Amino acid sequence: MFLLLRPSHSVFRPFLIAASLMLLNSAFVPRLTANDETAAEVFRPEAGKFPPLAKAYTYRGELVFVDHANRRGSVRIVGEGTYFRNAPHPFALLPYAVVRYHGAPADLRDIPLGTLLHIRAFLPPDPATSAVPVLPVDNRSKTAGYSGKGVAPAENHVLLLEDEPSHCQREGLIWKLKEMEIKNREGMLIATREPKDGVDVKATEEKLTFDAATRVWRGRESLGIDDLIAEGLWPAEGKKSLESQAVLLGITWKPTPDGIFTRFHVSDIWLDDVCMQRAAKNQIETHKTFIRTRWMPAWIDAVEYGKFGRATVTATLFGGMDESLYADFAKGVGAHINGAESTLKHAGGAYGPAHMASKGTILDVTKATGDVPLGSSGIQIRFDTDLIIEGIRPGRVVRVRSSAWPLVNLPREEYVGDGSNAEDRFPTPAIFPKY
Repeated sequence: MFLLLRPSHSVFRPFLIAASLMLLNSAFVPRLTANDETAAEVFRPEAGKFPPLAKAYTYRGELVFVDHANRRGSVRIVGEGTYFRNAPHPFALLPYAVVRYHGAPADLRDIPLGTLLHIRAFLPPDPATSAVPVLPVDNRSKTAGYSGKGVAPAENHVLLLEDEPSHCQREGLIWKLKEMEIKNREGMLIATREPKDGVDVKATEEKLTFDAATRVWRGRESLGIDDLIAEGLWPAEGKKSLESQAVLLGITWKPTPDGIFTRFHVSDIWLDDVCMQRAAKNQIETHKTFIRTRWMPAWIDAVEYGKFGRATVTATLFGGMDESLYADFAKGVGAHINGAESTLKHAGGAYGPAHMASKGTILDVTKATGDVPLGSSGIQIRFDTDLIIEGIRPGRVVRVRSSAWPLVNLPREEYVGDGSNAEDRFPTPAIFPKY
């Protein structure tokens, strides 16, 4: 039972946040015991530590469902069997997950359904609070009827989520178009994905479909298949050698005739660096606007408590953002820090995220040298406040606002209320079947 307190009284803020976050961290499903898993076969990310990318499980699949407010969704994973039979597999983004679309930072809401994604993921850090179903640790080795193995891995908490051009740019790859065949503005491309630096590898040829809806980008131009035909670059009908033309591709999946179940489809073709850079710039601006209104995610490294609610807080900003966002956190800049849930939802946001947040000044900013793990920016801030809230404790996830950013209210689905429970935090994982 909770006392009703007037939200305008700032003295009550710590108690409201304490009540809210204690409920958020309650166990809503039974915890696994030592008998359920052995340390030799299981790796789970730990609070306050960025997991090594090398320990992540890798798979890819088509995005078929998105719950953007809770940073989760479902993908149809490429396995060993008949692709169209593969049931959508739920995933959740880790708080520090890096999402990339068109070679730029992105939010899950930016990625169109149907996009083929490359995924690096882990077992749930804490099965008790997982936003998606918790599966047996060996689930990726199980066979699911005609779908075969590998379509429902237990590693469903994502560190890295990227579309095809983002994956190619990060890995130094390029698509080379070998041949095309066309009839009635649709057809087939034969292509290989190879190292961009020209390293001699034996690349496997793939057949990819295209149609009149496939977008073609060249410099500042937005073209279609009709334009390529009109310019004489592609024939209106028949086959043509494309002489290993280097491009980047956007890839999706669509139902295919002739009993072929795992043939992918080209949604976009980027013909040169200029058009790809323009696509990335557009996505960067979209993401920058988003983060400035939702605040930078981070976690708390340390808290030095003073008297009467004063404290000095050290926090690490999460990675994967545009550099201009990090530049807004500088010594002497005013800032807000608010408690957040593992889905990055603000706590106590009914009056706006700043209402319950700790307000203060950034004392200094330090940048790590050497290798920085994926998920971390390598940037730490020290922040002084005269009113520390319960949600700001070592290991906790928070959102941080620079005073240069706008103060706005968030839609109801993007924050958790005071005195929240599991249903308020997100619809329970029961909305996803355990395939």
